[in-house]
Amino acid sequence: MTESGHSQPGMYGQVRRRRRRRGDRDLGPPGQNLSGPSRDREYQPRERRDGSEDPPGPLIQKTPIILAKPPGERAKPSQNAPVSGAPVLDKPIMLMKARDDAGKPGTPPEAAAQSSGPGSSKMEREGQRPTQPVYQIQNRGMGASASSSAVDPMVGQSKLLPPEKMKHSIKLVDDQMNWCDSAMEYLRDQTDMLVVGVIGLQGTGKSTIMSLLSANTSEEDQRSYVFRAQTQEIKERGGNQSTGIDFFITQERVIFLDTQPMLSPSILDHLINNDRKLPPEYNLPHTYVEMQSLQIAAFLFTVCHVVIVVQDWFTDLNLYRFLQTAEMLKPSTPSASHDSTGSSGSDDGAEYYPHIVFLQNKARRDDFCPRNLKNMHMVVDKLMAHSHLKYKGTLSMLDCNIFPGLGHDYLAPEVNMFLLPVQENDGEDNLTKAGSGTYPLFSLLPGYRGHPSFSTMVSKLRSQILAMPRCQLSHTILTEKNWFHYAARIWDGVKKSSALSEYSRLLC
Repeated sequence: MTESGHSQPGMYGQVRRRRRRRGDRDLGPPGQNLSGPSRDREYQPRERRDGSEDPPGPLIQKTPIILAKPPGERAKPSQNAPVSGAPVLDKPIMLMKARDDAGKPGTPPEAAAQSSGPGSSKMEREGQRPTQPVYQIQNRGMGASASSSAVDPMVGQSKLLPPEKMKHSIKLVDDQMNWCDSAMEYLRDQTDMLVVGVIGLQGTGKSTIMSLLSANTSEEDQRSYVFRAQTQEIKERGGNQSTGIDFFITQERVIFLDTQPMLSPSILDHLINNDRKLPPEYNLPHTYVEMQSLQIAAFLFTVCHVVIVVQDWFTDLNLYRFLQTAEMLKPSTPSASHDSTGSSGSDDGAEYYPHIVFLQNKARRDDFCPRNLKNMHMVVDKLMAHSHLKYKGTLSMLDCNIFPGLGHDYLAPEVNMFLLPVQENDGEDNLTKAGSGTYPLFSLLPGYRGHPSFSTMVSKLRSQILAMPRCQLSHTILTEKNWFHYAARIWDGVKKSSALSEYSRLLC
């Protein structure tokens, strides 16, 4: 013991080595050492030494290095040797070290491993796995410096962006009855969609109703509607605004298809007065106009979940004959035998038919009378009794609290019918004066209309339409882009349909 109180290292080191040798004798033979083969390899040189040959200082420093050395570092020569010849290890190193110098094309992996040390580089590689998405976001715009094996950050960001919002409708079928591909850029690879089409006679308000159901409100100017409505000039000369089929898709992935008027007299007048050349299979202009209308109706019956039939008075029997003819000429649902992927397992013989909604636009106050409403339901049910179209059971005005005093059994043969009143300015319509001799309080009360306001009825109709069942259009599950290609094939088949050609011969 020295004067400072510390023991001499030579005296203390010999006693410590002797105690360690006694403990090792009790463990058994060297072949049964529980410390593993590495412990035997380090223990043998100590047997050949005595306390006088090696100083105690280096032995004390070597012991904690051997005990604290992790097992993974013993195979370090075998890991670092095949760096250039082991592409399996280079790939994860390049992926995980892309944010440092190791991710650059001119920097080898050995340089990145030497910069941080052999022990810390492995810990960093294991610790960077949870932060890899952060690296992809921060690496935006570094396509040249990013690794070729990693996913392009711009491609991943484009998939996460919301779909582009449409501001106005575009053509799906032009006025020459040709298919247009401009709608493809607005579609996505997802299956949660609803396709709503509309048909009706000229001037019934099809474009206005589709605009109100899709993106506009009744308070907006009609010139800003997504589907252009008839202007006052067109109404005065008896013309039509829509030609072909117009396309619009909302942010909620609801596709709206607006069509030209069925059996339009203005289109017929345009063909006759302008001496427009007809296709060779049609001899008369009125035959060509009727076949155009049947093609559009049969097309909507095949590619739409919901088809709205708009009328502005009740009712035209020729319109129901037209619907039954279009149903008869409707293309059959393609079989799933040519494409087994995505099949729902349904029967190949099952034919698809959409939901039909009869919309009475510009309805009068008497039409909202419960007795008249019941008679209208009864007439439509009799006219559509032999149809396969789903014309009842999915839409009800009684569920909208429009007739709070009527029970659900009042309209026993309830069909998919909805009434919309005449569109008026709510500011002028609600302030109908009771009379000049009444008190000022009662003069400000709204007048009796017999039905809710137009905007309220449109909101109720929209909620009913969007809640319609979204049945499978074909025997395979269709995404938006698949629906576009499916609709293009159906339109081409409708134009070349032998049934339509035979029907046109009968009309001639």
